[in-house]
Amino acid sequence: MPTLRNVPATQAVARAAMGALLGGPVQRPGAITLSTSIPAGTSLLDLTIRNGIATVDLSRDFESDSGSASSRSRLAQVVYTLTQFTGVRSVLFQVEGRTVTTFGSEGVVLDGPQARADFVDQLPSIFVDRPAFGAAIGNPSRVTGSADVFEATFLVSIIDGGGHILADQQVMATCGSGCRGTFDATVSYRVSKAQWGTLRAYNRSAKDGSPESIRDYPVWLTPGA
Repeated sequence: MPTLRNVPATQAVARAAMGALLGGPVQRPGAITLSTSIPAGTSLLDLTIRNGIATVDLSRDFESDSGSASSRSRLAQVVYTLTQFTGVRSVLFQVEGRTVTTFGSEGVVLDGPQARADFVDQLPSIFVDRPAFGAAIGNPSRVTGSADVFEATFLVSIIDGGGHILADQQVMATCGSGCRGTFDATVSYRVSKAQWGTLRAYNRSAKDGSPESIRDYPVWLTPGA
């Protein structure tokens, strides 16, 4: 899931983002435990961006212990990290200076630069792209991402630090029930003071209405203007 990371001011933002990704997840007390599929010790050897393609050269550690599921997960992490920037549409992978055409022990085929669409199978049914895990969400909050859910509808809640539900709003994606669509929703809420809270994206069970497919993100809540 997208997470907020603080890095020193730089114009090389894509390189800084890759450094944060390879450094591993930063845990936030009281939040869910984050993990990564990228092996410890993986180093960024080079990164160039030209004509919308980011060419990323990684150390040999990136290929270690890589079955099919693990390989696709770690490739997706790099692709989604770099394509968050408007100047990057796809990613060409290199390992120790060699362009990769098959990756990992089970030979995941990389037929050229890889885009987000090549890894939608790695996403949960509801994928919140913004706000990031641990970010301030503003008030009203803009929530964006993609989803593949029944009839393209699901719900977004905003919950305060005491567990009280401040908003619970239905959201509709551009496609659903077997296809992945995007969504862009505005959610207003009331809170008396700035505090940590939770943004929750979820479905309701068709059987009994109970929440399912829950995705929780710690976020910083602020009073409205």
